[in-house]
Amino acid sequence: MTEGLSGTTALVTGGTSGIGRATAVALAGLGAHVVLSGRDAARGAEVVSRIRAAGGKADFVAADLKDASSARELAARAREVGGHVDVLVNNAGIFPTGSTSDTAEADFDRVYETNVKVPFFLVASLAPEMVSRGRGAIVNVSTMVAARGMAGMALYGSSKAAVELMTKAWAAEYGPSGVRVNAVSPGPTRTEGTAAFGDGLDELASAGPAGRVAAPEEIAAAIAFLVTEESSFVQGAILPVDGGRLAV
Repeated sequence: MTEGLSGTTALVTGGTSGIGRATAVALAGLGAHVVLSGRDAARGAEVVSRIRAAGGKADFVAADLKDASSARELAARAREVGGHVDVLVNNAGIFPTGSTSDTAEADFDRVYETNVKVPFFLVASLAPEMVSRGRGAIVNVSTMVAARGMAGMALYGSSKAAVELMTKAWAAEYGPSGVRVNAVSPGPTRTEGTAAFGDGLDELASAGPAGRVAAPEEIAAAIAFLVTEESSFVQGAILPVDGGRLAV
């Protein structure tokens, strides 16, 4: 285990599966005390056990993130468990697809509440404390469809486009006080959540130079880079981790 994040506490939302789980494991491997949130306590316990078995430090906090109140409650619980939060990874999100005309207002609200409102109020709750300590790192997980028009992706893509704009605004707001804010923009990634796309995921990935689907660990490695001092001069960036789809 290396110690690049030794003495820090990292909150990873949606940390029980996919990119979130891989990120929790990666940050714990760098020495952080990882507080991971999610709705499934059994899966959370599995991730915590895996990290602890490897010599790391982790705790699970159950959270159904859907509004400002739930975001503030998670921030408070993370403080109780970790003492303070130095790193925030806004990973939890939902990614429905479908035509605009078939989208119900309730579904629209649910996507924006989960993907936009929750990260906004987590940052509002935790960034000021990072500012008071003069250091901190926030990484928001976006998607390549935030910058690429694709049929059936208007709702999800627009919610993540909002996240990318907030990333830049927060970098301007908090960067001068020592808090770095960046985002990663993954391409097709093999997770439990994307399994429903079946062969469509491989077809989407085949159009990029890499010609394949990413593993969650590859996205987690980029997130780990953005929260360590190795990226100390990176602020307000949207880092594509998409197998080269940005190039085509």
